Amino acid sequence: MKLWGDKRYNSLNNFLRQKFGEKVFKISLDAGFSCPNRDGTAGYGGCLFCSERGSGDFAGTKENLIEQFYEVKDMMNKKWKEGKYIAYFQAFTNTYAPVEVLREKYEAVLDIEGVVGIAIATRPDCLPEDVLNLLEEISKKTYLWVELGLQTIHEDTAKLINRGYPLKTYIDAVENLKKRNIDVVTHVILGLPGEDKERMLQTVNFVAHTGTKGIKLHLLHLMKGTRLVRLYEQGKLSFLSMDEYVDLIVDCVERLPEDMVVHRLTGDSPRNLIIEPLWSLKKWEVLNAIDRRFEERDTWQGKYLE
Repeated sequence: MKLWGDKRYNSLNNFLRQKFGEKVFKISLDAGFSCPNRDGTAGYGGCLFCSERGSGDFAGTKENLIEQFYEVKDMMNKKWKEGKYIAYFQAFTNTYAPVEVLREKYEAVLDIEGVVGIAIATRPDCLPEDVLNLLEEISKKTYLWVELGLQTIHEDTAKLINRGYPLKTYIDAVENLKKRNIDVVTHVILGLPGEDKERMLQTVNFVAHTGTKGIKLHLLHLMKGTRLVRLYEQGKLSFLSMDEYVDLIVDCVERLPEDMVVHRLTGDSPRNLIIEPLWSLKKWEVLNAIDRRFEERDTWQGKYLE
């Protein structure tokens, strides 16, 4: 059996502590970007599950990026008094702008005291050559990872959720970032409409062999105001129970390489927006149940890597 700190998987907390020697936490930012899947470039309306804030529901609210950083930092310091920070460009598509605009946004946070890295959430179809070159430049100044929203490898599901790009675009994006020595973190959503356990594990097995440095495993959330609500009202959407999800997470992590960083094992949604599954609001109960299931099954990350 292998342990990463006190966990049976390579958690982000463990990875950052090993890398920086102390607690490091993310400051979620909304830098004012849009998304090509909303303005008609790649599609309209966004992905079915995406909230009005473009997955940035826990980002700051102030318009000035520096003020926003300190707004979120002050909230985070109520939990952790000491530590360093990753400036996390979270809301919408954070490479979807001219390079000059991107450079200004990214570099604005580099000089903030305590910032040791930048995380940039984006789409695989928003990484043209000039943006890749900028990211490589930034990566030489600070620690950088880029998050790509894959969600699933199955094209029929991707079409249903209105993802807006084919699997090959994700594959190419990962390769282009790896060539520049930039760490990639891949988002996968578990419980998408029409996907059973086998299809979900196929996606995880695929991601395990792409060379992506990290993975975020999300539980599908139904939030008010999303296009997914229509499927729910039509009776075409069901949700995993907490026990099913806990088992599925362990199944997924068993198939990941030991050096892959597990950034997330569940998801967060604002209490005033979430419709289902309500059990997911008890985040620490879910995470503790996952830890217990690893122990009960006497298993760990990479045990069944194929």
